[in-house]
Amino acid sequence: MATHRRINPLLKLALDLGPLLVFFAANARFGIFVATGIFMATMVAALAVGVAIERRISPMPLITGLLVLVFGGLTLWLANEIFIKIKPTILYTMFATVLVGGLLTGRLFIKLLLESTVQMPDPAWRTLTWRWAFFFVVLALANEFVWRTFSTDTWVAFKVWGVFPATFLFALAQTPFLLRHQTDDKSDTVQQ
Repeated sequence: MATHRRINPLLKLALDLGPLLVFFAANARFGIFVATGIFMATMVAALAVGVAIERRISPMPLITGLLVLVFGGLTLWLANEIFIKIKPTILYTMFATVLVGGLLTGRLFIKLLLESTVQMPDPAWRTLTWRWAFFFVVLALANEFVWRTFSTDTWVAFKVWGVFPATFLFALAQTPFLLRHQTDDKSDTVQQ
């Protein structure tokens, strides 16, 4: 049985954000099609480095990477940039659907992802799950609006300088909620 190693948080950030920054720079220099190919290659490299260090692959980066490869491949094969542009909409909609589907079937997927670092009662996990599901729906709608309304360069800038900071700020905004509902153990009692 392989043991998992923890990845340095700064390296994790670089592996998550690096391919997107490379995509932005490549788009500015070479255009969307070359940038898409480079994005696909850097995504595979980032996943490989993550697997080499952690000896496992997390579901979210794997799903994101697969979607980049599928929709990036369609973009290049069909010479149509719409596929790389709708990838985020599909990804965010998928995340929201999985979260809501989990709630409707009694599964708290965010709890599964975070329970090793945060302990909260199930009602708090449900609230947090609804918040993240709503946030992903907003991101999907925003992506649709931006790619349909603005230039490709503006859409790429939005992906890098809009979505990532918005996600970081949204996660940060959840900190008071997490602290308010955090418990000392795995029981369902709220800390007073």
